Amino acid sequence: MVYFDVLDRNFGFGCMRLPMIGENVDIEQTKKMVDLFLERGFRYFDTAHGYINGKSELALRECLTSRYPRDRYILTDKLSSYLFETEDQIRPLFQQQLEACGVEYFDFYLMHAQNHATFEKYKQVHAYEIAMELKKEGKIRHMGISFHDTAEVLDQILTEYPQIEVVQIQFNYLDFEDPGVQSRLCYEVCRKHGKPVIIMEPVKGGSLVNLPADAQAIFDALGGGSNASYAIRFAAGFEGVMMVLSGMSSLEQMQDNLSFMESFQPLSAQERAAVETVGKIFREKVIVPCTGCRYCTEVCPNGVAIPDLFARLNAKRLLKPLELFPVNGELPSACVKCGQCENICPQNLPIRDLLETAAAELNL
Repeated sequence: MVYFDVLDRNFGFGCMRLPMIGENVDIEQTKKMVDLFLERGFRYFDTAHGYINGKSELALRECLTSRYPRDRYILTDKLSSYLFETEDQIRPLFQQQLEACGVEYFDFYLMHAQNHATFEKYKQVHAYEIAMELKKEGKIRHMGISFHDTAEVLDQILTEYPQIEVVQIQFNYLDFEDPGVQSRLCYEVCRKHGKPVIIMEPVKGGSLVNLPADAQAIFDALGGGSNASYAIRFAAGFEGVMMVLSGMSSLEQMQDNLSFMESFQPLSAQERAAVETVGKIFREKVIVPCTGCRYCTEVCPNGVAIPDLFARLNAKRLLKPLELFPVNGELPSACVKCGQCENICPQNLPIRDLLETAAAELNL
């Protein structure tokens, strides 16, 4: 675990939601964000082959890896289940990822979005064993998993593969006791197995930034700190947390995040009480717990704008201006109910039923 000890700053740049200009990554703004991130002493970057329809890795090559020496940054990539079907497809895919990122090795390589079903697929094609071989070859420094399922399934995976070095879980104050996400229980399984924890979705895809008015009033009463600061500091304050990722999509968001993570302080008792109250208020709202990861849109055969539709539905229920939540894609009527979206959804949402609800409530 000596390697992990040098990660003196437990805050990482999640590259699933980079700044965009239309359909393309805003390269100039991303360069400024990368420069500021490294300048402030942070160096952990997280990507995956499918992020932003394959543009995240390429953006990192242009904005990071081609501009800085390899020892200035730590780079994590992932093996995503929807990108391969057979064992002999894994190594060529891995090589494509190295080339897309412009590197010769990954510091961390994660078996992506593991759950009961995907774990069985990865075992059948010996994906874990191939990752271990790549580690022996020096093309991976550390192997881990990202995970979306019950604590019981996580315990099974870590028991069957003790070689796993790190675990990335969804963890935030809204999902902490959620029976579907099981943030706390999954965290406790990681601690039981002695695995360092990487946290994703600390602000739940931005949901914990754009709060309902009554919840916002609770944080406003504290007299300082952004909504993101309370969410990220909540996650970062737990023992054994190696890294907290933030999917920053603007320079302003990065500046805010760095302002409270440079000299990190856990939540005070007053702040923690406020967070608990905000979580309670939020849970009482009838909203769709979509994080906007867009895994669903990557497999939808008809391009239904699932995350956009859910964001718009939530906006209507929270009395927010609908014009701030555009729908970029097909409407619910284009859904053929194939279920591919539900098979890949990390939140285990009944997407087909929710699309019918969105169509009815939004008059689509």
